[in-house]
Amino acid sequence: MTEPIDPKTFALLQRVIDARCDDPFAILGPHKVGRSRCVTAYDPGATAMSAVVAGKPHVLDPIQQLPGIFRGVVPGTKPYVLRGQSEDGATWEVEDTYRFGPVLGQIDEYLLGEGTHRKLWQVLGAHVREHQGARGTSFAVWAPNARRVSVVGDFNHWDGRRHVMRRRGSTGVWEIFVPGVGDGTVYKYEIVGVHGAVMPLKADPVGFGSQHPPENASVVRDISGYGWSDTDWMATRAANNSRTAPISVYEVHLGSWRRKDHGRPISYIEAASELVGYVKDMGFTHIELMPVSEYPFDGSWGYQPVGMFAPTIRHGPPHEFRDLINAAHQAGIGVLLDWVPGHFPTDAHGLGRFDGTALYEHADPREGFHNDWNTLIYNYGRREVANYLTSNALYWLDEYHVDGLRVDAVASMLYRDYSRKDGEWVPNKDGGRENYEAISMLQEMNVFTYGEMPGIMTVAEESTSFPKVSGPVYDGGLGFGFKWNMGWMNDTLEYMKKDPLYRKHHHHQMTFGLHYAFSENFILPISHDEVVHGKGSMLDRMPGTEWEKFANLRAYYGFMWGHPGKKLLFMGQEFAQAQEWNHDGELDWRAAQTPMHKGMQSLVRDLNALYAATPALHVKDCDPGGFQWIESNDADASVYAWIRRGNPGDAEVVVLCNMTPQEQSAYKIGLPSAGTWREALNSDAGQYGGGDRGNMGVVTAVDEPSHGQAASASVVLPPLTTIFLIRD
Repeated sequence: MTEPIDPKTFALLQRVIDARCDDPFAILGPHKVGRSRCVTAYDPGATAMSAVVAGKPHVLDPIQQLPGIFRGVVPGTKPYVLRGQSEDGATWEVEDTYRFGPVLGQIDEYLLGEGTHRKLWQVLGAHVREHQGARGTSFAVWAPNARRVSVVGDFNHWDGRRHVMRRRGSTGVWEIFVPGVGDGTVYKYEIVGVHGAVMPLKADPVGFGSQHPPENASVVRDISGYGWSDTDWMATRAANNSRTAPISVYEVHLGSWRRKDHGRPISYIEAASELVGYVKDMGFTHIELMPVSEYPFDGSWGYQPVGMFAPTIRHGPPHEFRDLINAAHQAGIGVLLDWVPGHFPTDAHGLGRFDGTALYEHADPREGFHNDWNTLIYNYGRREVANYLTSNALYWLDEYHVDGLRVDAVASMLYRDYSRKDGEWVPNKDGGRENYEAISMLQEMNVFTYGEMPGIMTVAEESTSFPKVSGPVYDGGLGFGFKWNMGWMNDTLEYMKKDPLYRKHHHHQMTFGLHYAFSENFILPISHDEVVHGKGSMLDRMPGTEWEKFANLRAYYGFMWGHPGKKLLFMGQEFAQAQEWNHDGELDWRAAQTPMHKGMQSLVRDLNALYAATPALHVKDCDPGGFQWIESNDADASVYAWIRRGNPGDAEVVVLCNMTPQEQSAYKIGLPSAGTWREALNSDAGQYGGGDRGNMGVVTAVDEPSHGQAASASVVLPPLTTIFLIRD
């Protein structure tokens, strides 16, 4: 028999039963009482309990005033298991969670408390492991203001009394090792908030897996031990991601690229074959995946994430996502992920008021709430939150071999008054509108990821003229590798949608981008945002007859590929899908097989091939030395002409555009040198759906200066056409 329970211990056990105990390890499990090992166990479903050592049971006495509490002396020091029995005679055996010591080490605890643990995911979240001789899963979560945190799931009947976690000092982290729990286990955290109320069950902020929406619990996923076979790619990707590389990005929403069976989204495994094969055939160098971090609402396209460390289960588990990345790398294709540190949704199972306080977000809605999206804003100035985000960026690059991150909605992070009226925002410490804390977090993220993962790239979607977005941090920049050129996109699309009769009045919408083309390392993006919300498709936005719509779009793509800057197209734009993008369906692949659409697809394939094979078209995309106007002022004819140059010895390229439906049959244009210029690509070629007009493949320049060039030629500029000439 055990000794009588003293009042202090009795009160503590009563708190265990009431699920109000924040330190169950102080009373449950094995403890020395005198020279004996006394075991105290709690199981609200048991009427009898024994501790079994080496097959021999030792009865634990029930405490009559404390239902479910059992105590007794268990001789020796060997491990034991608990054998319970219910009122109806059913029996079971379980390991005693409370006999296991902590998993987190002192260094981890120190770094967590300091908010500087760069690989946060290695200590927080759910990890399948062997611990003190038993196989199970360790759980750890940051909830500094919680009064109690429990891990709950099917393994404990979703009962928050059964697996109350251990508080780790002043770190704000709670942890527990649960033996017998393994990969595929569904779980959440039950948190008693700072004011004593039980919060809605929370998904794991660092969980590696999730249930299929609309279910939203976390799922234990063992992400260790993947066998990568992308060594060759990883050794060369720095060159493939550089400012001088031909970078042509295919932006993809996996849920609607293709559908299978009865309309289900394509799986990661299927995409590893079909998507990668298609991108390879089309000549794109990179795939950019719209957000794959787990998200509850399909209609957000992933831009309102909850599971920042969990690849969405919509397409398969984490290892299968790795299969997609691995296959892309084996095909010589880089993979970029959309990363969303700008906001998070208010879903009850998410980060909002996680421990009963504004933990991840600001308490003041003027700082912590996006009116446009009805979402919350991270408190970038809190060191643990900034650590959470920068560590998450590294996680995708490290664990999944992702080659880069495109950061969504950067402008919304940079400005405190973003989309706010006077009185609806809080100035910074200097009275200004810049969000110093967000700027610091982005700089830290870029310095950290580039330092830890050489050869990667980061890309900013930044819609203002914030200086030095792609400038180095040491020079006051944000440190991104590239920036989307939103101004170029808006200006040129506005021009292209106009009737050619009126284009001469807007001629410099097409040239204005060259005034700032080299102020940043730019990517020219025609993204998903241009084919949603009633904007129509790219084809639908072009003016004229059906033939003229296709010709306009072909000429525009030619203009884009000839223009300085890396390239990006959203899926479906490469074959001129006629309908606006629908995230609930798939692309119109049937239309892609018809002649005009197939011709557009062939053009994009050839543009990619020409871009990659021609140094003058890519090595100085971000260098003013790679561009020179020949003709930028012929508004009446809507003609543009320029030179692209590479390094010494690289053949020069001249790009000619006619943006009217009238052929220019003998247009005199200056060229850098006399001799034969090969017509390397003509968007009016019959194979692309054009009229097959042009210069019979060759332009001959004579020693007659024009347009400030040493030579000139008389060329045929077909209607609505872009032509590329390369000096042989």
